Amino acid sequence: MAISSSRHWQGRTDPFGVIAASLGSRVPEQQRTSESPLSWFRGVYLPPALHPLNKTFVKGGEWQDIDSTQEKRRAFLQDFCRKYNSRKKLQSHLVHLVSRIYVEDRHKVLYCEVPKAGCSNWKRVLMVLSGLAASANNISHDDVHYGKHLRKLDSYDLKGIYTRLNMYTKFIFVRDPMERLVSAFRDKFEHPNSYYHPVFGKAIIKKYRHNADEEALKTGSGVKFKEFIQYLLDSHRPVGMDIHWEQVSKLCYPCLINYDFIGKFETLEEDANYFLQLVGAPANLKFPKFKDRHSSDERTSTEVVRQYLKELSKEERQLTYDFYYLDYLMFNYTSPLV
Repeated sequence: MAISSSRHWQGRTDPFGVIAASLGSRVPEQQRTSESPLSWFRGVYLPPALHPLNKTFVKGGEWQDIDSTQEKRRAFLQDFCRKYNSRKKLQSHLVHLVSRIYVEDRHKVLYCEVPKAGCSNWKRVLMVLSGLAASANNISHDDVHYGKHLRKLDSYDLKGIYTRLNMYTKFIFVRDPMERLVSAFRDKFEHPNSYYHPVFGKAIIKKYRHNADEEALKTGSGVKFKEFIQYLLDSHRPVGMDIHWEQVSKLCYPCLINYDFIGKFETLEEDANYFLQLVGAPANLKFPKFKDRHSSDERTSTEVVRQYLKELSKEERQLTYDFYYLDYLMFNYTSPLV
């Protein structure tokens, strides 16, 4: 059972029951004080709150600013979760909660994969750390995503899951939600794709494009950004969600799993290389700088996002922001001008 709630905020399901509280809203008192959805989960406790990062392996003083930023991010998220989500008790569906987490046993790290936030290169790094490859630069895209070289946490028994959650360093890398969304759209729908066009594209065009021509209905190619957003916001989507645009709050459950390190795509290289020092990675291992695919494309920047958002109405822009509202709050991203 996925975490869900009967509470809604502007029509969007709130998975932690926190939106009304965070807005200091006009929600009736009995609704604000009703039992948290997390109280439905019983019998399992996740690891204790934050523990200090082991900085034994960190060399030199050049990491001081990055370390300070990291401590602020951890404290911000913990404060958010403490304020709006005091319950840490779960039911037995822990396997679902850890299904996006990759395991690297040598250096005792757990990585929650957030697509479009550097995840391909992080998997390359994990393969090097685990001894599966000598260099991150020589691992192909297909090996990263389809080679099944890395184990996920949900492949272990419950004892193995609990032990690693308690003992390993857990880390996550996130990205501005709107940038991540536009990046996913560009990657999956603006380039040939043998999965996303027939599975998602055909369904989207069929439901949201009036007078669609036969070729578009047959191939699913040429989905427009506005059509994609209509699909995203539709409570009766013709095809389900996908990890590339799912909210981080539902991929990695940051208020339920206490991540020790929170990196951001906006400071990817410095955050990643600091983390590698923290876990005692080989000195010659640096986070790859190359773009995994479509290397000739301009990176999805704030300006690129602005151009895509122009295709939407003001209401669609607001609803899209609402959809990712928790991600904006949790990771202290500035809300876009909608």
